[in-house]
Amino acid sequence: MKLYDSIGPNPRVVRMAIAEKGMAIDTITVDLMGAENRQAGYLAKVPTGGLPALELDDGTVIAEITVIADYLEDLQPMPPIIGTTPEERAETRMWTRRIDLAIADPLTTSFRACEGRQLFAPRMTLLSVEAATEMKAMVQEKFLWLDHLMQGRTWVCGDRFTLADLMLLAFVDFGTSVGQPLPASASWLPQWHGRAAARPSAAA
Repeated sequence: MKLYDSIGPNPRVVRMAIAEKGMAIDTITVDLMGAENRQAGYLAKVPTGGLPALELDDGTVIAEITVIADYLEDLQPMPPIIGTTPEERAETRMWTRRIDLAIADPLTTSFRACEGRQLFAPRMTLLSVEAATEMKAMVQEKFLWLDHLMQGRTWVCGDRFTLADLMLLAFVDFGTSVGQPLPASASWLPQWHGRAAARPSAAA
């Protein structure tokens, strides 16, 4: 297998998943800033141009971070990052989906339309700056919504460190780097972040 890797939170989620599982996968770095992922060679493998992507030994290409994580879990179940029972897997996927829809997607969408506008405007249709500013406020609300729900837990799924934590860590750190930090009134999230950032996989 080989991983098509790049900068940004999405590739980091997969790198952390690989690290949590103690796997070694060959990596090819794709120049996102230079729009290499928008060129014909990469689009032939991943029509959306998204990163990362995992190319299997038979040439099959798997894209989308949650799908790649599911594949890695099937390939090497232990240690689990999704779960060992149907109930655990459902809980992890539920929270991963919620974090993706409520935080990760609007955070990155608003970043592209504002701070990243010069880079992304030639590549895709963007929201107006005004709409993106409103979306940033929505992300802050969702951070506090999650902060309230997580009180008393160690990780998003209780005592289990999972894909939901990997996704949240990658996008919390990305948000901080692009002017969308955690709300000052959050209480659980900063403590959780300290625990998550201390894991060896966080450096992946």
